[in-house]
Amino acid sequence: MERIRAVLIDIDGVLTVSWKALPGTVGAMEQLRAAGLRIALVTNNTSRTRASIATRLADLGFPVDAADILTAPAATAAYLRENFPGARCLLLNSGDVRGDLPGVTLVDEGDVDVVVLGGAGPEFGYEALNRAFRQLQRGARLVSMHRNLYWRTEGGLDLDTGAFLEGLEKASRTEAEVTGKPAPAFFASALAHLDADASEALMVGDDIESDVLAAQRSGVTGVLVRTGKYLPETHRAASGTPDHVLDSFADLPALLGAGSGSGSGSGSGRSRPGM
Repeated sequence: MERIRAVLIDIDGVLTVSWKALPGTVGAMEQLRAAGLRIALVTNNTSRTRASIATRLADLGFPVDAADILTAPAATAAYLRENFPGARCLLLNSGDVRGDLPGVTLVDEGDVDVVVLGGAGPEFGYEALNRAFRQLQRGARLVSMHRNLYWRTEGGLDLDTGAFLEGLEKASRTEAEVTGKPAPAFFASALAHLDADASEALMVGDDIESDVLAAQRSGVTGVLVRTGKYLPETHRAASGTPDHVLDSFADLPALLGAGSGSGSGSGSGRSRPGM
């Protein structure tokens, strides 16, 4: 692991659950910083802006600021500005991320050119989904910030956008352009942000498909953690094998030789290739 200079880190389920720090994660982040590693937090979180996420994490003790955070909404804004300049966009999202969508024309009434899906929540009711469906029927393009099926909260797993996106795609006979993870462009943007080659980077995530295997397809070393949305059955049924499997992000410094590591409470801290 001596070649690793940059670390890409998912937030939800890796560093936090319901915005509470997981054991040992703050200390592990401090060790990575002390070792001089370049860090980017790459998240499909669509409920908060980059600035809001940075503030919340800093309040928990993580040594990060807004410049360290790359979000699916920010990637979506860049995609829309480049591919659909001036387009009228219908945004269906739980949470306010308009601050991360500069240059994008969002409308609440009338016909639109692009339907944009963010993160699922109460806003994904029948009326809203049916309006999106009708716009797709009349020719609007479909862009989704991600296609995650679920995510971890204090109360358990909650449905996410992917569960609704697949239905919209099938009903409208269209295919969404995904702008966040697992899109290769998202990982490319993160590497460019850190001025690092894929061979020098490592991605840590709790979603084996969107975080880990997607990063590996981009040439980035993939590390799966057994926290957040991790499920053994999902691991076994995955389309590939992670480069490393850890019990927690707290075990990452030991894997990288970046300190003794605070451990996750499991007593291991060892890399476990495969299942």
